[in-house]
Amino acid sequence: MPEGAALVGAVGGRAVYVGYSMGGRLCLDLALAQPELVRGLVLVSTTAGIDDPDERAARRQADDATARELERDGVERFIDRWLATPLMATLAASAQNRAERLTNTVDGLASSLRLAGTGTTPPRWGELATLTAPTLIVVGSLDVKFAALGQRLAAGIGPSATLAIVDGAGHAVHLERPEEFLTVVCHWLEHTIT
Repeated sequence: MPEGAALVGAVGGRAVYVGYSMGGRLCLDLALAQPELVRGLVLVSTTAGIDDPDERAARRQADDATARELERDGVERFIDRWLATPLMATLAASAQNRAERLTNTVDGLASSLRLAGTGTTPPRWGELATLTAPTLIVVGSLDVKFAALGQRLAAGIGPSATLAIVDGAGHAVHLERPEEFLTVVCHWLEHTIT
């Protein structure tokens, strides 16, 4: 993740960074490592990691098992199983972008699970108060786990953080309620980023 964050920063330069789920963790890593590049930060359905070492180890084992299943069964079965998880349960079939997801490769997805999962990456909760960039945290009201994590992120970051909860959306809030999501983000950008 730190290497990926550095690459994103090298390409994006000084900017407002928007990241969803794992992409949010990538943007968070960039903001912590190179705050001078981050004018603002939008974290969508994001966590700062798993605190408990035993839970992190269990997640790492689960991600490795999922990677092995992916390697055995292929991308299509993996995508079908992923879209059937409770995390994606509120995402309508029309918003699943299944065809686009099928362009992923076995090696790429397995590598992502093993190298960028929350079981592999260290938690960043203790560093949140060092963030200086204005930060918008967006979560869906139906995603109870990430709504709580969003509240924790906002509290950890402090006064520069704004929490927005989009009613009727789950984890993929930007796909489930795109108009509401854009309204929240655009309003925040207009009133926060100068």
